[in-house]
Amino acid sequence: MGVPQLDRTQREVYKQLVRTAVASRQASREAGLEEALLELVNVRVSQINGCAACLATHVPAAREAGVSQGRLDLLSAWRELDAFGDAERAALRLAETLTRLDDVDERAAATAAAADHFSDEQLSALEWTIVLINAFNRVSIASHHQPGIED
Repeated sequence: MGVPQLDRTQREVYKQLVRTAVASRQASREAGLEEALLELVNVRVSQINGCAACLATHVPAAREAGVSQGRLDLLSAWRELDAFGDAERAALRLAETLTRLDDVDERAAATAAAADHFSDEQLSALEWTIVLINAFNRVSIASHHQPGIED
């Protein structure tokens, strides 16, 4: 018995997850969040979770949204760099704490810091983005999805 491909075995469930992601992205746009910020969050969460398939999707999407290769190369060290603005830093901090779920006090502090930069609607949309990329990471990891790698 092989590893089930969750997106293929339970197609309707996966389709609903995709529909939710589409709705979330639309809500993010309507709230005024930039694609570059959303993709930075998607890449950072996928780095933390070790999801190669999602990184193969979201790193190019981040470049397409205007994120420089240099910033992508150093994203895992964002706390140490001046290359990320205050709003980006708040979003990345929130993404990390909602992904790791290891410190209630840090989650509260990260949410409060993000609220200084984002409206309630934007913060909600950002949190949905984080929740959903975590879900997609887990689907891909559980399904053993392999990205195509170009040399």
